[in-house]
Amino acid sequence: MSDATPDLSDLPQIAAEHFRVPDPAMLRASTPSAHPPRILMLYGSLRERAFSRLLTEEAARLLRAMGAEVRIFNPSGLPLPDDAPDTHPKVQELRELTLWCEGMVWCSPERHGAMTGIMKAQIDWIPLNTGAVRPTQGKTLAVMQVCGGSQSFNAVNQMRVLGRWMRMLTIPNQSSVAKAFMEFDEHNRMKPSSYLDRVVDVMEELVKFTLLTRDMAPYLVDRYSERKESAEELMRRVNQRAL
Repeated sequence: MSDATPDLSDLPQIAAEHFRVPDPAMLRASTPSAHPPRILMLYGSLRERAFSRLLTEEAARLLRAMGAEVRIFNPSGLPLPDDAPDTHPKVQELRELTLWCEGMVWCSPERHGAMTGIMKAQIDWIPLNTGAVRPTQGKTLAVMQVCGGSQSFNAVNQMRVLGRWMRMLTIPNQSSVAKAFMEFDEHNRMKPSSYLDRVVDVMEELVKFTLLTRDMAPYLVDRYSERKESAEELMRRVNQRAL
């Protein structure tokens, strides 16, 4: 916390005890984490030759070459949200991976001008709160999509909205691969192209942002409104016990 005493004389409506001056020292980890960046990857199709999966696998190779530890979640068998208890094995697997990771990659096909239901179902199974823990808050996110026709950005734009809603640090760069069926060879490897170059850019940026933010993510997403609300809730509980 900064030693600076804020001048709130012109802000009488502010709760001074919860107001903080951003402290540059809190943005530098005293002991940076030494383990590889932990990245969880989600893709949005169950087709036998799903290009969102192939793009995810190509990106995973790049991440591993950059020193990251990568896990890819297979959505096959994941029930629809609210159609099974959260004790379902696939739901538990997804939630455990969400807690494990420090960053994510979401990759969806564009279907009917939007991300697929398979992609959205995975995101919907990730809770905003697990007790006092917010599984996605402060974690980095990269978004990618594959298109059957000309290049579009509908799916990545939607996923950016979701990432913001889940309080993730979505990196500026993104990937949209047009006519994806033409971009992979018979061995399901991505051909050299400007699309592949962009995927390299996106993964490089994701690793950099993850390394930059993972040790101070709790500080980055700490909010005045939530500090104030938590204090008010505590006061209410204490007062209720006193009554």
